[in-house]
Amino acid sequence: MTGRGKGAKAKSAKQTTRSSRAGLQFPVGRIHRFLRKGQYAARIGGGAAVYLAAVLEYLSAEILELAGNAARDNKKSRIVPRHLQLAIRNDEELNKLLSHVTIASGGVMPNIQSVLLPKKSGKSSSEKNSGQSMEY
Repeated sequence: MTGRGKGAKAKSAKQTTRSSRAGLQFPVGRIHRFLRKGQYAARIGGGAAVYLAAVLEYLSAEILELAGNAARDNKKSRIVPRHLQLAIRNDEELNKLLSHVTIASGGVMPNIQSVLLPKKSGKSSSEKNSGQSMEY
């Protein structure tokens, strides 16, 4: 007997994905395949795909959390591109990372120039001027 039956049985019972071993949701094996097929380097280490999957998962979770908060602020239960845009542009670090990215149907940040806003009540500005004497 060669023992093939026992070896195959033990292997199938112990089989776990690299994503579950790393405690990630993103597919480590698929990212490893993309790294190999992309020919970014002659050789790709085993930890590279795990590290990249962890970074991508963290960034995705961060953006989705902020976009969910933006959706809740607008009394919506679904995240749309507008919520992604608001989430990214309101966060300093994400805005810097995605500064050259255009989000389709994202719109622009609400902003009104201070010059265009109506003047304050004339009372406070006139009191300041009348209280000062113009003696030279």
